[in-house]
Amino acid sequence: MSNKIVINEDIHKGMINKNIYGHFSEHLGRCIYEGIWVGEDSPIPNTKGIRNDVLEALKQLHIPVLRWPGGCFADEYHWKDGIGPHENRKRMVNTHWGGVVENNHFGTHEFMLLCELLDCEPYICGNVGSGTVQEMSEWVEYMTFDGESPMANWRKENGRTEPWRLKYFGIGNESWGCGGNMRPEYYADLYRRYQTFARNYGDNRLYKIAGGANIDDYRWTEVLMKQAGPFMDGLSLHYYTIPGDFWEGKGSALDFSDDEWLMTLQKAYFMDELITRHSAIMDQYDPEKRIGLIVDEWGTWFDVEPGTNPGFLYQQNTIRDALVAAVHFHIFHQHCDRVQMANIAQLVNVLQSVILTEGEKMIKTPTYHVFDMFKVHQDATLLDVKADVEQLQHNDTKFPKVSVSASKDKNGKMHISLCNTSLDEPAETTISLRGAGHERTLSGTILAAREKNAHNTFEQPDKVAPAPFTGFTSIGETLKISLPPMSVVMLSE
Repeated sequence: MSNKIVINEDIHKGMINKNIYGHFSEHLGRCIYEGIWVGEDSPIPNTKGIRNDVLEALKQLHIPVLRWPGGCFADEYHWKDGIGPHENRKRMVNTHWGGVVENNHFGTHEFMLLCELLDCEPYICGNVGSGTVQEMSEWVEYMTFDGESPMANWRKENGRTEPWRLKYFGIGNESWGCGGNMRPEYYADLYRRYQTFARNYGDNRLYKIAGGANIDDYRWTEVLMKQAGPFMDGLSLHYYTIPGDFWEGKGSALDFSDDEWLMTLQKAYFMDELITRHSAIMDQYDPEKRIGLIVDEWGTWFDVEPGTNPGFLYQQNTIRDALVAAVHFHIFHQHCDRVQMANIAQLVNVLQSVILTEGEKMIKTPTYHVFDMFKVHQDATLLDVKADVEQLQHNDTKFPKVSVSASKDKNGKMHISLCNTSLDEPAETTISLRGAGHERTLSGTILAAREKNAHNTFEQPDKVAPAPFTGFTSIGETLKISLPPMSVVMLSE
């Protein structure tokens, strides 16, 4: 069977919010300390303590938004411990992740500097689980108030005269679990209370994000929308792609079977059902879609690499991860009317990272390259796509062998992204381009591998890297493409 796709260039389905390509950085393992922050005295080249190689690699991705400080860590983080002279900051035990001692050298000022250097929006998650209303209120005041107040004066004493611009603010994290083991009714009331005192100062307007459901807890979404909907701008959703069992063994990032490959891709596609069903509930209470669905934790989660701290969640990253990322982006695109942000977990050295470091060394993962290839979709217009494609199957569940999305950027240039999720079969694909009114001249880029666990190492940093793609022909309004197994392709004008 061939795969038949129709792209209607004159039918526009909405805008792909660039924030779908957001990231997440938590005080977990070596994400912050070593991955991002090395300190000004480090022999690793840095800008005010932030390592330069990671900074430059991240700039290339045009990161739109970065979430911090967690995650579970957010609900034990007390922001006042992380400001002022480094030598005076309180040391703390990271009870969630590895029981290590943190010196709090990376705090509010350092995170805001990182966002300024990356030219991205900060997304800060406040502490509801172990913090007070006053603590959260004063944090917002410290960051955004431009006037005479104890918090604003304190900020100025610590070297920042002007307030920061802060748009995205989360009221707690995973309150159903590590953020307090709350019932949805209880959290809904807490959310209403805490958000009241997260104030808008001057012309700074907070986009307030409520802590949403864990995977398919649809009742959580129902209760939050019913009881707190008018007070929120966004509602989060967390879902990780885990081929095994969360508690008994998630599976290896590198040593996995063909069956685990299929299971992983099948579970990645489950994101579509989750968004569809949570969105349907949101539509009942918010038919105008004012409230964004914020998928602020997603990605693969495997067993940690052998010999590493189990609390650091360090895993390698293969071509399988790249395909999971591509599938997710296509799903987010398709739901662009409701999904307004997504933040992969996590930025460096943790779970499905785009970058891995080892001391002064740094490598880009296959997932990094998908972000780089797909950045052309940011803030682009989603085009109507009809796809009749082959199916793969894991147990009783079928899913598309070929995933596709198409968009048109602000300059009118079209971009088509495709992936073939098969382990060993090419995908012969025909694309009909309709509604353009003129012929297209396209160039191609491909990310592919011959081994299912192909990955980059510090010894072979470019084993999985983008390359020019010429496996297609264009005749009039028809494209014929041969997608290799385990591949991600971008066709661009």
